[in-house]
Amino acid sequence: MITTHVFIAISLDGFIARPDGDIGWLLQRDDPTEDHGYSDFIADKDMIVMGRGSYEKVVTFDKWPYDRPILVLSKQLAGTLVPEALKGKVRFSNLAPKDALEELTRQNVHRVYVDGGRLVQSFLRDGLINDMVITTVPVLIGSGRPLFGPLPQDIDLALVSSRSFPSGLVQSTYRLVP
Repeated sequence: MITTHVFIAISLDGFIARPDGDIGWLLQRDDPTEDHGYSDFIADKDMIVMGRGSYEKVVTFDKWPYDRPILVLSKQLAGTLVPEALKGKVRFSNLAPKDALEELTRQNVHRVYVDGGRLVQSFLRDGLINDMVITTVPVLIGSGRPLFGPLPQDIDLALVSSRSFPSGLVQSTYRLVP
């Protein structure tokens, strides 16, 4: 059975990026001396499924940060060529979240990291997220791209753990209640 997991940072007012996609407010808070648990989180994941916005942001970084295969779900990118430097690391698909997970199950994928605000929203609407690690950065940015959006019904969560860091970040892990 495939499971899906979120590991994401938000501003205190609930945004993952500014309206233009800028995440400078997050990057300037990055303290390399603090271990926020990403290495432990990603260690047992077989694959990363990300949205187009996250992919387009990450591809601008100086160095490709992932060591897992990436499936980018995007109607706009599906059918386009993967950049030469990312061949064998990234592939594009226009599948809906449920269909993508069915395909990954057939490929023997078991644990998936879901990344990207709109994609997380789609997976949540479809009831496809198992748990979320949300790190809240103590900054208000006023407007931007929200992590959460409209839902057809309430989604109940159970708090698994919460911890704070000297930098002021607060990280909470939630399990979705079926």
